Parts: sequence; structure tokens; C-alpha cells
Amino acid sequence: MSQSARQLFGTDGIRGVAGAFPLTPESTFAIGRALGHDLLRLSPQARVVIGQDTRESSRWIADRVAAGLAALGVGVESAGVITTPGVAYLAKSRGLSAGVVVSASHNPWTDNGIKVFSSDGYKLPDARELAIEQEIFGLLQNPQAGTEPKPALTPSLPGDTGLREAYIHWLAQAVATDLSRMRVLVDCANGAATAEAPGLFRSCAIKATFIHCAPDGKNINEHCGALHPATVAQKVAEHAGEFDLGVTFDGDADRALFCDASGRVVNGDGVLLAAARDMQARGVLAGNTLVATTMSNMGLEVALTRSGIRMMRANVGDKYVLEDMLKSGATLGGEQSGHILFRDGDATTGDGLMTALRVMEIMVRSGNSLAELVSDLKVFPQTIQNVRVREKVPFKSVPEIQQAIERAERELDGNGRVVVRYSGTEALARVMVEAESEDRMKALASAIASAIQTKLGA
Repeated sequence: MSQSARQLFGTDGIRGVAGAFPLTPESTFAIGRALGHDLLRLSPQARVVIGQDTRESSRWIADRVAAGLAALGVGVESAGVITTPGVAYLAKSRGLSAGVVVSASHNPWTDNGIKVFSSDGYKLPDARELAIEQEIFGLLQNPQAGTEPKPALTPSLPGDTGLREAYIHWLAQAVATDLSRMRVLVDCANGAATAEAPGLFRSCAIKATFIHCAPDGKNINEHCGALHPATVAQKVAEHAGEFDLGVTFDGDADRALFCDASGRVVNGDGVLLAAARDMQARGVLAGNTLVATTMSNMGLEVALTRSGIRMMRANVGDKYVLEDMLKSGATLGGEQSGHILFRDGDATTGDGLMTALRVMEIMVRSGNSLAELVSDLKVFPQTIQNVRVREKVPFKSVPEIQQAIERAERELDGNGRVVVRYSGTEALARVMVEAESEDRMKALASAIASAIQTKLGA
């Protein structure tokens, strides 16, 4: 079946409702087989590490993908519950052919997903994802007999604890600053961070208190984690003077958000500002340049300019940030949502645990609180309205929508921004407007969202 564009892979792998296509027992087995064929073309002794988050469905999906790989003779080792960047690190450091993560990140527990990292620890390029999904469709149309593995596979849980420990050790040994004075409240989102964060922070002598660290398969991201940063912020504010920092991860801990000692939320833009200035001072901010995305606030660009730092903008998605970083040679990049990529070391993807350690190191080295580090970040009023859509039709092909966007841009006349895009992981159109006037910002965003709802709304 010829596919002109990716239908299964979005900006962050394959994602959907667990048990429904493309995450049925049949399709996840086919995904494993298709990936196996792809890997065997590169190496006849292909081996894969697989990891998962804490969702109820993650175990059976991981086991079905592993069965599809094993059906072709691909070796599979499981790290059990582990963060997404942990799998990327293991794939690269152990010389494996790929790393597979079963997770839907910040989505509800009923969703799930499959992400793939290549042997170098990077997410697969779009062209390779397209080739794999073309084979997935072919396998589902013409399933071959006798492809189920004869021997019973070892279940993916609990996995090899040694793999998780290797990842924790790698993160801890990169810390060059004494963090023992840090008092931190950590929200693990009842997700993958529960398996690594306590051990990591303990090994770094950080005085950490953990919340939402008891996953039951259905409580991942539930009123907690990076999707709800106000949760940890409120608790820090309620215990004034007890914590220097609040940290909150998303379900697979590839991103982190923060709050300062008074409970004020600091998102990825604030982290990028603090990290850029720290790296500039240490001479490791290549070209005095960082890569953000179209969603980063104009206020970040203004603050960076004052420090002589240039900000480039990539498409939304940390894989696209990384692509632009590799092209430009930038050593820092990230997203407002908390995906931060540090390329002055060996990281190949956004890593929430690493980001948390870096923020603490910056605080200790500088002697400044997080509030002081981002005090001059004046945020332009920004709103994001989500519209659920029936299908993702190019906006330029719908005159009413395109006209609403152009009207907003003309009215702002350079004193604000309009970004309208589809989510890469959900059937949503996202309308982002920044403006100096909050009333104008809301009115313009509502006008565009209304046009989308009228023409494409679900």
C-alpha cells in the first residue's frame, strides 16, 4: 500500500487509544515485525532494547512489539519501566540496533504510543518512519502464517534493573556540582520517572521529597505532572521556605517544568534563558545561538537578545529542534513545553531528569534562585486554543480559515505572533496568539478558532 505521507507516525511516534487501531494486538505485532525487517536490512544480528511507562496497557503492547521483533529473530532486552531518554541512552551506549519506548507521554492513561530510536540514540527520520509504516500496512493486509514466535518470550516487566541503573549512573556522573544543599519537591506524574528519579536524586545527595510516585496503571498524568504544573507549584507555595525548587515531569519524563521557591511556574522558555546564559558564561553555547520553536514566547527572544544570544525557531517537536541544532551546530535547544536538549554532552533527545539536574547546577553555581535567574523574562500575553477536528486539512486550502489568520496577522502588524498548527499526536488544531494586549490576543484567537470549528470541527 503506497502512502504519500505518514499516517501512523506523528511528531512523536505512533499514538492512539490502547486497544484501537493502530494499537491493537494485531497491529502492534505488525509494528514489531515491520521494525524488525527495517533493522535486519542494516544488521543480521539486530538487537533492540524496549522500555515502557506505567500505563495499564504498556505491558501488553511492549510484549506484542517484542513478539513481532522476535518472530524475525531480532534479539530483545527489556528495561521495564524507564523514561524515554533512558531508552535512547541505552540504545546508543550499548551498541544496539534500536530502542523502542511504549508510552503516550502526557496523554491520558487510556492512550498509548510507540516511539523508536535508532542506534545513535536519535529518533528516526521521517522518511524511515514512512518506509516502516508502509510495511505495517502491507503486513496487516497480507499477514503471513507461522510468524508468531514458538518459544514463550520473557515478559517485558519487571525488566533488567541493571539497564535502569546504568542510565541513572550516566546521569549522576555528569553532575559536576555539589547539589547537597538543594531542597526539591518532585512530582513524578505517576509515570516513568517513578522508576529512576528517587534513585538518581539520592545518588546526587539532593534533599528531595516525592509526590505522585505511586502508579497504579490508571493514574499517570492525572491532575499531576508537567500537564498540571500548578499542582507542584501550589504545594511549594503552601510550604514556604521548605523548598528551593519544584520539579514536575510528564508521563515518560522526556520533559520537565519547574516552579520557584514561591510557587511561580517556570516553563521551558525560562529554562532555556537560564541555561543559555549559563552556557554562554562557561563558553559552551556554540555560536551564542539556541534553537527554540514557533511556540516560544517573544519575551524569550527579547531577553536573549539583551545577552547577545540569537534564537532560531524550528517546527514544534523536539526531533525537529534537534534537526536544526545539528544543522546549525547549536548546543542548546528546546520547547516551551519543557523538552530541553543539551548538546554539550552526549544527550540525543529531551531528558527531564537531566534538565532538572542542570537547573539545580545553574542555581548552585550562580548562587541565584530560579526566580532571580528568570527575573527579566517579560512574557507577552499568550493564549492557546485547541479545536477538535474531524480531519487535518491544510489551513491554506480552507479560505475562511486562511482569511481569519491573515486578518489577525494584519491587525498585530509585527507586535505579536499567530501560529496555527495541527497537533502531531491528537486530532486537534492549536491556535496560538501573542499580543501586547490581552483583550486583543483573546479576540483574535477566538476568531480563528471559530473559523476552524465551523469548517472542520468534530
